[in-house]
Amino acid sequence: MECTRRDLGVLALAPLAARRAFGARKVNSKINGVQIGAITYSFNRIASPDAGAIIKAYVEIGLGEAELMSNHCEALAGAPPMPMFRPAPRPAGEGAPAGGPPRRPQLTPEQIAERKAAMEKLAEWRKGTSANTWKGVTKKWKDAGIDLALLCYNMQDSMKDEDIEYGFEMAKALGVKGITTSTTLTMAKRIAPIADKYKILVGYHGHDATNDPNQTATLESYATLMAYGKYNGVNLDIGHFTASNYNAVDFIREHHAKITNLHLKDRKKDHGPNVAVWGTGDTPMKEVFQLLKKEKYPIPANLELEYPIPEGSDIINEAKKCFAYVKSCLA
Repeated sequence: MECTRRDLGVLALAPLAARRAFGARKVNSKINGVQIGAITYSFNRIASPDAGAIIKAYVEIGLGEAELMSNHCEALAGAPPMPMFRPAPRPAGEGAPAGGPPRRPQLTPEQIAERKAAMEKLAEWRKGTSANTWKGVTKKWKDAGIDLALLCYNMQDSMKDEDIEYGFEMAKALGVKGITTSTTLTMAKRIAPIADKYKILVGYHGHDATNDPNQTATLESYATLMAYGKYNGVNLDIGHFTASNYNAVDFIREHHAKITNLHLKDRKKDHGPNVAVWGTGDTPMKEVFQLLKKEKYPIPANLELEYPIPEGSDIINEAKKCFAYVKSCLA
């Protein structure tokens, strides 16, 4: 089927079902050889009640690569919803700078009971999942023209081995290139033999909690977790890395073969805040992009938008703004 210029203009604004009818073209967000995408965590605000809104957002923004949060994956597969309790803003002086990710809400006894019941229902639903469950999710992204590259499956210390393997089975069926996770060094040691079994690279997400020896934050902690196993790697958050007063360019040059992907944000040094206007913080974003471009490292660079949305804007407009800045860095 041939599409006219007018058809293509209509197609960009059409619902996903209409795009499938035309035969959706791949969304191309590779800029001068560097793949730009986003983690779906950035779009939590629009994920409920319809996780499909995230896919539509990627199409509108022009992002052709996705790092899919496991809860969004389950929602797209028809999992029973979890209750949403709005977190309070994080004030300065409570372990993180103002403007950082919101703190977890303090739940009432009624909310705790509601969440427990929902988790039990979700656990029962998970027993009925199979490879076909996740292949159906991959198809939804593919139909929109977006490459589903990574699964973000956060693994807590309380997990049993079968809970860890659940995430690896999900990743295997999705057909992703790797798993990313926020977890502890204690868990990284447990995960390593399972990653070896599945031959799936795990990128451990770094933060700036350099005062906690069990967190992925210091150069020593990165070295420790990578030494645990062949498939233990790094999901390098260049914003958090900068806030920890480290040099992202040097780290990428040395460890590029073990990096699943980058998370993009602009932060100030010395554990400073996220900034809403990229290029005004201390993160060497342009230098990082130029390194990826020059060396042709096959490392996706994913937007992770955590700063407070300015009044009068929304997450899609902010993502477009940040994407435009990234393009300027790769010119």
